[in-house]
Order: sequence, then structure tokens, then C-alpha cells
Amino acid sequence: MKPQAARRPSLYEQLMALPEGLTGEIINGQVRTQPRPAWPHGLAGSRLGADIEGPYGRGRGGPGGWWIIDEPEVHFVLDEEVTVPDIAGWRKETMPEPPQGHKILVVPDWICEIFSPSTKSTDREEKMPLYARYGVRFAWLVDPEAHTLEAYELADARWRPLAIFRDDDRVSVTPFDAIVIHLADLWG
Repeated sequence: MKPQAARRPSLYEQLMALPEGLTGEIINGQVRTQPRPAWPHGLAGSRLGADIEGPYGRGRGGPGGWWIIDEPEVHFVLDEEVTVPDIAGWRKETMPEPPQGHKILVVPDWICEIFSPSTKSTDREEKMPLYARYGVRFAWLVDPEAHTLEAYELADARWRPLAIFRDDDRVSVTPFDAIVIHLADLWG
């Protein structure tokens, strides 16, 4: 009798088996991991998410009509193409009801990636093309070290730069142009 070869775990099973403290994604058929973010990354994400959630998620001082969430597990292809953007948003007409589980199968309308030294190249060079391929309409890239926010819109399957904001600029840009974000607040 021939011995059976051990079954290799699927990419998603590998993702679920990661030790606590690591965030994992499946990008272009490979499991990618990164440690939990450092303070500058976490602060920028928390403050930016709060600035957007009130007026857009809850309609307090803004138009409402969005779901805004930190670190959602977005499945562009179920269990095969999985990212965890730092912040993501869905218009309620795109996703009328939030999913009950942790796997989100609806393409976000907006994503925000916040750079850490270990994630900057993956976010820009691998995740941005992936987001374009699956039709995310808007993307923001935030760099806490360089004190920048880059805003992009998808046009003809390519990212079109909308603006680059720096240091203490006041940001009012699509898709959240009904509010003003004080960029200096993101840096501490």
C-alpha cells in the first residue's frame, strides 16, 4: 500500500493559522504577512477613520450613506484573493446591509492604505494594481513618515491621481469632499 501524501493546507487555511499579532492577506496567489502596526500608523488610521465615520457613516455633520470600517477582510475571490485594507468604505447603495461574518465579498467603493516601513511597497506596487483590477473606485495612500495623503480615482481601469496633500494641509477630496480633514491631526 502506497503511503498517502499529507494534504497541503489551502492559502486561506494558512492565513487562518497565522499566529496572533500577524495580519495576513492573499495577494496574487501568495500569503503575505505583516506585524500589527506601530503607533504612527495606528494613530493616522484611527483619526482618519473617525473623521470620515461621523459625517459619512453616521450622517453626523455630513451626508451619511456609507459603511466605514477598519481592517475589513475583503474577499475579491472567495478565499483566494484576500486583502485587509487599513480602512475601507462602501456606499450603502453598493452594500445595503453589512455582512454578518468576517468575509466581505462586496468590492469596496473606497480603500485607504496607511504605509508602514514594512508595507509601503506591497501597498503601492501590489495592492493598488489589485484594487484597480477588481474595480475599487477610490484609493487613498497615507504615509505617516512623509506626512502625505495621496488620493486616486479609478478611470479606464487605471489609477488617476486626484491630489497629493502634505503636512498640515486641509483635505477635501472625492469621495469625501463634503468634509475637511485636517491632515496635521493624523500625525499626532
